[in-house]
Amino acid sequence: MKTNKELQEDVMNELSWDPTLKETSALIGVTANDGVVTLSGYVDSFHKKVSAERAAQRVSGVKVVAEDIEVRLPGRYSKRTDTDIAEGLNNIFKWNSALSEIYLKVRVENGWVYLEGVVDYDYQRRYAGRIAQNLTGVTGVSNDIRLNVTLKANDVRNTIAAAFQRSAAIDSATIKVDVNGSLVTLTGTVRSYLEKLEAERAAWAAPGVFTIKNQIVVEVPVLA
Repeated sequence: MKTNKELQEDVMNELSWDPTLKETSALIGVTANDGVVTLSGYVDSFHKKVSAERAAQRVSGVKVVAEDIEVRLPGRYSKRTDTDIAEGLNNIFKWNSALSEIYLKVRVENGWVYLEGVVDYDYQRRYAGRIAQNLTGVTGVSNDIRLNVTLKANDVRNTIAAAFQRSAAIDSATIKVDVNGSLVTLTGTVRSYLEKLEAERAAWAAPGVFTIKNQIVVEVPVLA
């Protein structure tokens, strides 16, 4: 099992290795305590803030990531108005084939984007959120887009179980799926935080899922 110092160094190396963060990784602080990694400091875009959290989640031995990174926009981008950002997003959504036929409401306050609307699949909701995250001038995103599909519990459970079995990154034998209406609860154990997130991502791909409680426990293998 890694010491706190070893886990901290591994996360810092992962941040430096990520192409998105090469120029800003030195501005991100990392602490580790019994598998809980805390990120601090600042970056110049919301996209990099998200990338830093994902990079930390990829590291073996990480159980939880507490992210407290601040977004400080460069001077040339800090002048973008909320109207500029909202109009930019609306145009992107309009011309995007995955979202063009869906009405999404965009509201921007001090660079923070609020998304609302109804879609059929969670991938559409997440896709809209990623587009907003990557837009220049955005300091944060609240994705309140809802799903409008309702299926039988057994259909949802079977769809998720099949997705787990297909995935090379998930040990389906150690994860249990419970479905109550549109709520999916995941329990069991996995070998890494990344595997826990991959299980949740696979579950979100099932139509009819509105909420997921990811109660999977990360049990880091002990090396002999």
